Amino acid sequence: MIRLKNVSKIYPPNVAALQHVSLHIKPGEFVSIVGQSGTGKTTLAKLLFAEEHPSCGEVIIGGWDISKIKHSEVPLLRRQIGVVFQDFKLLPKKTVSENVAFALEVAGASVKRIREVVPQVLKIVNLHDCGDRYPRQLSGGEQQRVAIARALAHKPKIIVADEPTGNLDTINAHEIINLLKKINEFGTTVVLVTHNREVVNHLRRRVITLQDGNIISDEEEGRYRL
Repeated sequence: MIRLKNVSKIYPPNVAALQHVSLHIKPGEFVSIVGQSGTGKTTLAKLLFAEEHPSCGEVIIGGWDISKIKHSEVPLLRRQIGVVFQDFKLLPKKTVSENVAFALEVAGASVKRIREVVPQVLKIVNLHDCGDRYPRQLSGGEQQRVAIARALAHKPKIIVADEPTGNLDTINAHEIINLLKKINEFGTTVVLVTHNREVVNHLRRRVITLQDGNIISDEEEGRYRL
């Protein structure tokens, strides 16, 4: 599903965010990428959804080498990979339903498909009765669930969640992680990028730990020990 082969990312003038990283994530896995600030975990996430390109090495997703992806191909890739961010990135002047629908509209989905999909994904995140509300009327946890619903709109094979609990309290953080676990149980591969030790250790899933741009451990049912 996801394979990195000897991937490095160097930012000018000579800052190595990732150094010779190789890993393989199988279809249907739930993997946490952990490490302290500045270890390269967000850079790794950005490589997966083609916001950044590697300085060297290969990034393979579903047999497709996206290391040299063309700009015109990025929208197609992002229909296969749902992305969830720490700061939600919702459109404040659009309702919950309109925020989710917008992800489909920009991809050229038909009105019929949008009307079918939006209620489905809002039901998955337990916001089926909040479609007419605006982001400002929701709690932080609810806003993040809208962001997850938006990420699910294209029925992606992979969800990349970059610090999805970073702006949430403990209760809401666990709700979001439980939702990601539920999505994973549907067969979606989940890559969770986080520095939240409690969340990772509660999950008891595979943990890949980065330090100074290098993988220093990769453990099944691992723990965040740094």
